This record gives sequence, structure tokens and C-alpha cells, in this order.
Amino acid sequence: MIRRGRSARLWVLALLALAGASCVEDREAEPILTLASTTSTRDSGLLDAILPVFTAQTGIAVRVVAVGTGRALDLARRGDADALLVHDRPSEETFVAEGFGLARHPVMYNDFVIAGPRADPAGIRGTSDVAAALARVAESRATFLSRGDDSGTHKLERRLWQQVGLDPLAASGGWYRETGAGMGATLNTANQLPAYTLSDRSTWLSFRNRSELALLVEGDPRLRNEYAVIAVSPARHPHVRAEAAAELVRWLTSEAGRAAIAGFQPAGEPLFFPIE
Repeated sequence: MIRRGRSARLWVLALLALAGASCVEDREAEPILTLASTTSTRDSGLLDAILPVFTAQTGIAVRVVAVGTGRALDLARRGDADALLVHDRPSEETFVAEGFGLARHPVMYNDFVIAGPRADPAGIRGTSDVAAALARVAESRATFLSRGDDSGTHKLERRLWQQVGLDPLAASGGWYRETGAGMGATLNTANQLPAYTLSDRSTWLSFRNRSELALLVEGDPRLRNEYAVIAVSPARHPHVRAEAAAELVRWLTSEAGRAAIAGFQPAGEPLFFPIE
């Protein structure tokens, strides 16, 4: 009887071990997609709102790495991401042309704005010409904060300064300062100084610590902010989860994905507008 009882216990333990191993295998078999995206999609709360919907509809879990667009593209070039959701079209088109991405698929848009001190020492409030506004900031030597992180926002800012015909780096450490940080952190610093800065509208609207800041410049067509999704090429990096990335591309550009994006209205107004 003792031997029989011991054998029975061993048999039960073996079954439990097999069951546990099966559960581990099932968990490991679940597709997990690594998405390199921008800090604006994280800081605004968009990804926290829409990715659970994607997972519920497809069974694909998503791990987000939120960095500036430049760093996101670098991660994908190294094969450390399966897909990208970023917002600098020239860089995205170069990435695809170099063979790192399969194709660029527009997903959504909003716009950029210039926020700055409520006192507005540069006198740019209500200006709809962003280049003229930046020229006034430079002329007045009012403090301007750049992200300085090679993000999509930073890339646009550099192009806008070029249109003004100025190289603000010549004044680096003076009226022109670089945070090397994301949009939320840069807005926090701008509020503390206070200082002018270029921000995507979604992060601005989600930002609550803005007692010293006001939205001063908006509406210039050059401030359009378009986001695109790109699946990393399995020809360049065979280990990427190509099927899961393709499913994300399909979903974000589908009616279901567009509805999830349009439905994200944390303050009662949409922060992103899906592209048909």
C-alpha cells in the first residue's frame, strides 16, 4: 500500500510537471510584437488605449519601446523591433528605400504647435506663420527649448530653422537650449523656465503641468504631423515577427483601427485623426 501510494503521488507530480511545461510552451508560443514608437503616442495615452483593442481582436500582444523617431528607426535598423509607428516622412522614406522596411503606410495625423511663456516676450501670440514666429524668438533672444534628441519633432524643428535661415546651435547654451529628452519632459522644463518650445498637439493637450505656458502659434500647414506604420523587412532581419507586424499594419489601416484612433478622446476631443 505504501509503495502504491508513493507511486500514485509520483504519477500525479509527473502529470502536474507536464501540465506546467505545456502552459509554459503555450505562453512562449503567444505572438509578442515589438513596436518602436514615439514618445508622443505614449505620453498622450494613445497606445494604452488602442493596443489592447488590437490584442483582443488579433491575439497578438504588443511590447512598446517609446523613443524619438530617430532612435526608433535605429532600433529597427538593428533588428530590435518588428514594426515602427513614427512621424518623420523623409526619414521613413529613406528607411524603406534602404531596404529596412517593407512599405510606409500613413495611419493618422494631428499637428504641431508652439507653446511658450504666457507673458510672450517674443510677441508671437496668434502668429500663423511658424517661420516668422521662430525668427522673432531668435531676434528677442527669448529662451527656446529644443528636444535635441533626433525625434520627429526635433527633425521638423531643424527644418523650420533652416527655412528661417538661422542655425540656432550657434546659440546653444544661451537662449537656445537642448533637453535631450522626450516631449513631456521638455514641456515640464519649458514650464519651469518658462521657455518656448515646439510640441505635438496631442502631448500638449495631455500635459497638465502648464501653469506658466500658453499655446501661442498654430495653424501653419507646415506644422502638419503625420504618423506612419512600417513593418521591418524580414529579408534584412529574418528573426522579426513578420506575420504579427503585417497584422498590425492591416489593423491600424483598417476600419477597426481607424475607429479606435478616432475614438481616443481623453479630454472630449480627438487628439489624432485617422487617414482614410
